[in-house]
Amino acid sequence: MQTLFHLAFPVTDIATAKEYYGNGLGCAVGRENAKSVILNLYGHQLVAHLTDQPLTPQPGIYPRHFGLVFLVEADWEALLERAERKELKFYQSPKYRFTGSPLEHRTFFLEDPFHNLMEFKYYAHPSAIFGEVEFVQIGDRE
Repeated sequence: MQTLFHLAFPVTDIATAKEYYGNGLGCAVGRENAKSVILNLYGHQLVAHLTDQPLTPQPGIYPRHFGLVFLVEADWEALLERAERKELKFYQSPKYRFTGSPLEHRTFFLEDPFHNLMEFKYYAHPSAIFGEVEFVQIGDRE
């Protein structure tokens, strides 16, 4: 049995959301109406919901962001190249975290036009995705 992840998030313009996620990130666009659109992000369901509330930037990547953990480094690199080619806004440039440790991974953050932050990772050691519990490091803050 396969399980898909679902995430709903706010946007202030459906056409802009479709352009960014569809043309920019390469999501297939699914059902839509005047107030929402379904997007396929690597097989996971994102739903952009229209809001009339003001959307403001976060002061940093914590506490809220979403994204993907790639299991194949070439797939991570392909998305990075696409983001660069499509001139998507990087919130944090590509970098390595915890180099030389079992937690080593590559990461970058994008910011959509609505200030939603997305992180895309590739772990050098797949055991770090859910394991390596003897380590306490998570992200860029302790």
